[in-house]
Amino acid sequence: MTVDGLPMAVPAADLPARVRIHEVGARDGLQNEKATVPTEVKAEFVRRLAGAGLKTIEATSFVHPKWVPQLADAEQLFPLVSDLPGVALPVLVPNERGLDRALALGARRIAVFASATESFAKANLNRTVDEALAMFEPVVSRAKAEGGHVRGYLSMCFGDPWEGPVPVPQVVRVCRALLDMGCDELSLGDTIGVATPGHVRELLTALNAAGVPTAALGVHFHDTYGQALANTLAALQHGVTTVDASAGGLGGCPYARSATGNLATEDLVWMLRGLGIDTGVDLGRLTATSVWMAEQLGRPSPSRTVRALSHKEQ
Repeated sequence: MTVDGLPMAVPAADLPARVRIHEVGARDGLQNEKATVPTEVKAEFVRRLAGAGLKTIEATSFVHPKWVPQLADAEQLFPLVSDLPGVALPVLVPNERGLDRALALGARRIAVFASATESFAKANLNRTVDEALAMFEPVVSRAKAEGGHVRGYLSMCFGDPWEGPVPVPQVVRVCRALLDMGCDELSLGDTIGVATPGHVRELLTALNAAGVPTAALGVHFHDTYGQALANTLAALQHGVTTVDASAGGLGGCPYARSATGNLATEDLVWMLRGLGIDTGVDLGRLTATSVWMAEQLGRPSPSRTVRALSHKEQ
């Protein structure tokens, strides 16, 4: 470790020079809280994340409050953060009604949330995989017509708690469908954290063979079995340059049994810094933000890097 509390950078020739972190803590992280977090606390969280150098921060979700009551304040929250300079603020929309609400507030970075498996599509959307895709098609089309950028989340890419391991061709089919309907970017979700590096490489290779470019792919790993960083490294070695992470390791998935927290942004930044990969993120400010958010939630951050760095400063 260097004297400034950061790892020594040892660049690797087979890795990208820069990675864009898609920060999901304010949406994916907070949607799972038992207690509702006040709107102003959420807004301050987003502002502090931006202050730490994160340029893509998923702000909220325009899902019906009945299904995700923790994000029922989307209309109140988005205007409080929408003027952050140089920061993209994607929002999740489940259907055309959600899109209407988002567009009315000026949101132009939209995300839809599909599933690679029938069981999870039923649990999460009460539809089959193909019915869900049909529901998203007009959402994507309208968002694109409004000049928007659309991200397609795909959950259960590696394993499903009801169906077990998910066949790679099954995932490729849904990814291809999302891309064909107009999604600009796909996020491959390891919703229950069962992926391993070889599986990651196999899926990415199969997607390329099906005409899905690596540049259109991001990865979203959960750390259920401690594999999130190893899987991220495998994706980086394949050429992926967009990685989802959640400040302080907040979040999981409310509709998936055994889904534990997201990859912590601090843990990701620590690894990338050690590999000489630029993220534009100030790890000290990010750690302080997660410590502050943990105080608001009344519990310590699960991120090992947050715990190590905050303990070092005491």
